[in-house]
Amino acid sequence: MRHLLSTEDLSPADLADLLDLTANFAEIQTRDIKKVPALRGKTVVMAFFEDSTRTRTSFDLAARRLSADVVTFSAGSSSVKKGESLRDTVETISAMGVDAIVVRHASSGVPRRLTEWTDAAVINAGDGWHQHPTQALLDCYTIQQRFGSLEGRRIAICGDVNHSRVARSDIDAFTKLGAEVVLVGPRTLLPPSLEGWPVKVEADLDSVLGDLDVVYLLRIQQERLGSALLPSLREYRARYGLTRQRLDRLRPDALVMHPGPMNRGVEIDPEAADDERAVVLDQVAAGVPVRMAVLYRVIGTGQFDLDDDTPGREVAA
Repeated sequence: MRHLLSTEDLSPADLADLLDLTANFAEIQTRDIKKVPALRGKTVVMAFFEDSTRTRTSFDLAARRLSADVVTFSAGSSSVKKGESLRDTVETISAMGVDAIVVRHASSGVPRRLTEWTDAAVINAGDGWHQHPTQALLDCYTIQQRFGSLEGRRIAICGDVNHSRVARSDIDAFTKLGAEVVLVGPRTLLPPSLEGWPVKVEADLDSVLGDLDVVYLLRIQQERLGSALLPSLREYRARYGLTRQRLDRLRPDALVMHPGPMNRGVEIDPEAADDERAVVLDQVAAGVPVRMAVLYRVIGTGQFDLDDDTPGREVAA
């Protein structure tokens, strides 16, 4: 795997391979020493042009736990502030001999464009409304850990699907692994056309609650308020929020998921966020081994022996 730009570039076999590798790297997180030399001598640049807490921190931890050198690029304190173009910025970073660039950008398509300007591996950490492939991988891993697989599971993705890169990546990954996906939300927050999307659509959350394995709640972006898209938070919560009353209608083994950050009291009530069925923190925890797996697949060499008494030794493939 040369880059990770989109879940659309991954086959079901690729997804399964990354999830298997994630399980191996997750075991490292239970050790007293959580660092292995799998990427010793490699350099990973974190190029985040958008704010991020979970994604940026977990990619940073993932690279360091694989013993890579990490360089954090901040647009606010770089020559971008002086008018330097994105291409010049990327070519400058690439000229320093880096191995991978993890990029988040507000414009869709930027990670793919970067591959034209650098010989480094490019990993998409979120681009516009387009894709967020590592979020999809950690979501798949979280569900797999609870249910064994996604095959035959019914997953509702509820909220602002049209403006959500998480939703697009999740829909693709979930369905490739055999899940049934139902989109729930006001028509104004769904894509104008769903032709070709492997999903069902429901306007009423209450009609599907009792038949779900997973309810996946998307953050309501408050900039949508006051427009024709979303009249008020109160109205949205009344129709689509996971309230305490709706929580009681979920099956005992159903999972409540959210990519974060959560708007408590809007798309999810505090009682739902803190319920034992909520796996939001499990999703966060999965972010580190998932991103370790991705980094290793794009810039690792050889076969990594995790079962060796001295973990971290590479052996010939």
